[in-house]
Amino acid sequence: MPSIPSLLTNEGLEKLKNEYNDLKNNKLKKAVERLATARDQGDLTENSEYAAARDALSFIEERIYQLEKILKNVRTISGKKNSKVVEVGSKVTLAMNNKKITFIIVSELESDPIARKISPQSPIGMALMAKKKGDKVIVNVPDGKMEYKILAIE
Repeated sequence: MPSIPSLLTNEGLEKLKNEYNDLKNNKLKKAVERLATARDQGDLTENSEYAAARDALSFIEERIYQLEKILKNVRTISGKKNSKVVEVGSKVTLAMNNKKITFIIVSELESDPIARKISPQSPIGMALMAKKKGDKVIVNVPDGKMEYKILAIE
């Protein structure tokens, strides 16, 4: 069964490539050296530094494996596909209570709500998907229901 491609923006792809390269070329080597140094300290059953170094190495190896799977099957997206409807890659400007707010719809892998990058699986992202300029959407949030009007889609 073929795997589903990971959708990433060009920026998100570069970020993951940089993380992968840093892990493979820097952090993995340092983690192996740390483990070897800890191993040389003697009794491994009571060596907390050895356990910590082993855990750190395991974490790095697992993340490298995850990134390899993502990067092997990635598809990049851009926000210029269809500015008539909201989709992954769209930059959406909304009006809410006489305030403007802009979100970028990105894959779940690169969502960052603080930077206003939201995934289609988020409550706001779900409500916005496939909507058009001028549409109103209602989003259930912890404080109740919020109504947004789509002002622009780029």
